[in-house]
Amino acid sequence: MGGCTPSVVAFGKGPKTFYPTPVYNYTIEMKFKITHTDPKSSARSGTITTDHGPIQTPIFMPVGTQGTVKGVHQHELANDILAQIILGNTYHLYLRPGIEIIQQAGGLHQFIGWDKPMLTDSGGYQVYSLSDRRMINEEGVTFVSHIDGSKHFFSPERAIEVQRIIGADIIMAFDECTPYPCEYDYAKSSMELTHRWLERCCNYFDQSEGLYGYHQTLFPIVQGSTYRDLRKQSAETIAGFEREANAIGGLSVGEPAEEMYEMTELVCQILPKDKPRYLMGVGTPANILECIALGIDMFDCVLPTRNARHGLLYTSEGIINIKNAKWKDDFSPIDENSSCHTSRYYTKAYLRHLIHTKEYLGAQIASLHNLSFFLWLVGEAQKHIEAGDFASWKTLMVEKVERRI
Repeated sequence: MGGCTPSVVAFGKGPKTFYPTPVYNYTIEMKFKITHTDPKSSARSGTITTDHGPIQTPIFMPVGTQGTVKGVHQHELANDILAQIILGNTYHLYLRPGIEIIQQAGGLHQFIGWDKPMLTDSGGYQVYSLSDRRMINEEGVTFVSHIDGSKHFFSPERAIEVQRIIGADIIMAFDECTPYPCEYDYAKSSMELTHRWLERCCNYFDQSEGLYGYHQTLFPIVQGSTYRDLRKQSAETIAGFEREANAIGGLSVGEPAEEMYEMTELVCQILPKDKPRYLMGVGTPANILECIALGIDMFDCVLPTRNARHGLLYTSEGIINIKNAKWKDDFSPIDENSSCHTSRYYTKAYLRHLIHTKEYLGAQIASLHNLSFFLWLVGEAQKHIEAGDFASWKTLMVEKVERRI
């Protein structure tokens, strides 16, 4: 991988440091190869190839909203829990540190010291979550910063431009994520707006170039709330754009799990089978297993790190609330079966102590453990897809991962 070396090192009031655009010696379009399919479900395993390396699917992507997966070093992500791809968020990175700083650094990979694949959300979800701070029209979204109250505007073109500057391998189309519940007419109008915005995203993306010498891929997003006819229409429209991969948005926003599964299954039956499918913002271990069975390849969610900070641990035998008194004098490893060194090294009693006293190390250990478990889970799913017994294994695992210990 190419580097970004400053040509002038400046201190104080001397000349500004100049960062040239890094030069990479490769550029390939993203490719996806399905290697195995499960005979009793729609689950499949495969490999996504990017300029920053391969991604084995199904895959879980740790969320690094502001250029960091909270409480976890990049070298731990790469070497301890073996993360293959992480996420950044366009809205947050645009506000802080700002795209000028990221561009000076040579892109987000260089800025944070991560040489594996990366994906950025377009900011559409933040438009949804900041409903009291934004105004939507045909041209785009005017929003007020949650940091200092300053006004900003994102059009579909601007969202792609910002993501070009951030430099993720996979970038998302600008969309509107509808809330749940949502009136039919609003869901329909919002979906149609998302489709028009997608056309503008594609036009801008196809007429522009990446800044750092490697290939970027644009994912369209299926919307339509929980209405079958809208989801079907949106999936058909998105498939018609014939991009390299496709995403499903607007789920895991409060609807019952069964409705999420119903919409996911419907959309997966329409989206091309030979392209990756990314279900955005999902979810719990059980959600992930059920949606792998429906044909999803890529997942992301903040649950592993968010819940870790509150002492909720995911394990292969169930869910542990490490704050409970029963763990006070349990000197067994957090998870002796874990592939993560951290989970095998520290005891439940010690982690409970750290969480109770609000020591930063407690959140770090718990976060590493949970992320390691999520990545172990999708890795095991891949193994069972390849072995041909995924469906039966999934049924057993769903029961286990939902159990409270």
